[in-house]
Amino acid sequence: MQKLELDKWQKEVLATSGNKAICSGRQSGKSTIISQDGGEYAAKNKNKSIMIIAATERQALLLFEKVLSYLHDNYRKMILSGVDRPTKHELKLNNGTIIRCLPTGDSGYGIRGFTIDRLYADEAAFISEDVWAAVTPMLATTGGDIVLLSTPFGATGYFHRCFHDKNFTSFHVNTEEVARGREEPQKSNMLEFLKDEKERMTKLQYQQEYLGLFVGGIMRLFEPELIDKVCTITPGAVIHPGGDNFLGADIARHGGDETVLISAKRRGEILRMFELDIPEAQALTNTARLMIHKDFLYDYKKMYIDDGGMGIGVYDILFEDEQTKRKVVGINNAKRSIDRLKGADKDRKVPMMKEDLYMNLKNLMEKSLIELFDDARLKQSLKSMQYEYSEGGKLIIYGNYSHIAEALIRVAFAMKDKTLKLWVC
Repeated sequence: MQKLELDKWQKEVLATSGNKAICSGRQSGKSTIISQDGGEYAAKNKNKSIMIIAATERQALLLFEKVLSYLHDNYRKMILSGVDRPTKHELKLNNGTIIRCLPTGDSGYGIRGFTIDRLYADEAAFISEDVWAAVTPMLATTGGDIVLLSTPFGATGYFHRCFHDKNFTSFHVNTEEVARGREEPQKSNMLEFLKDEKERMTKLQYQQEYLGLFVGGIMRLFEPELIDKVCTITPGAVIHPGGDNFLGADIARHGGDETVLISAKRRGEILRMFELDIPEAQALTNTARLMIHKDFLYDYKKMYIDDGGMGIGVYDILFEDEQTKRKVVGINNAKRSIDRLKGADKDRKVPMMKEDLYMNLKNLMEKSLIELFDDARLKQSLKSMQYEYSEGGKLIIYGNYSHIAEALIRVAFAMKDKTLKLWVC
């Protein structure tokens, strides 16, 4: 097996003991080096307990799987098999060391009670403040280490404090500098990618996402208090009869986020969520079949889907199906905003600015006209949404875990759809 050539900063991370905080831009190789750091620590230290956490299960599993892959490639004989073989959340070695992987949720309740020797927190800037009160006691008796890795998320919070704490060795990693230090053709490929990203993003967004800077001027779109105010429904709660059902969908891009389907019921002036479905990666035809099946179950009044990018394939299938063709509405982010569904009966497409869709959702939340699941994934998606204003005063909204929020803004459009004779904003 060809040995991975490490960047200078990656070698420094491996050579550093104790608490570490790695603030880096995306695509810089932070998870790759941390998987090696965790794998080496596990293999060379007996009877240790290691925990990998992230705000969501998906994020935690990504790092856990990289650690497993590193150990499989380099210390395969140490991985226990049979009844002790690796599971989705636990990996045991023959030296007595155990690696666990858990999502933190909002409070960290699910990770309480463990005693650990080393903690790895992926995308630490996005982990709720309440979680750290549950995490730090796990290291109290062992004097263990905390290793934090993340892109920045504003100039506040636990990760920001630790990065500037003298008890942590801090590493700042700039993706541009990483790219310039790589060999060809990777160097040119990365620099070309970053050039495209710089043109696509705002200046502040690029500084945060790829230069790894704690920048000011970027703010949270949904405050935690507002999210907690509306996220009160226990997932799986009974669906009461009466009212109209709606579906909001965000279709996964190539190699990107997950597909998300959110179902909600409108009764009077209240829109109440009753299902969150995040299916495993699948073909677009299967996603369309799933949506048609859900319509058979719930008889949606309208089905709102982003018909741009990958969504167009699903939209076309739904539009051609006899059962759903008069229900599906393609919401595409136009360059201008409109206040009604132009030609809705004709082609069922709605030009809407992304910012308008998010402001509609926020307005519903502030007025307590929408009720959502108390679900860690949904809440994390809303918490990840940020906004800033361009030099021309234009509102710009984005997030690094936006796929659930994107489905949510579409189902919330049911309260703004003029063809339904209802207008909230």
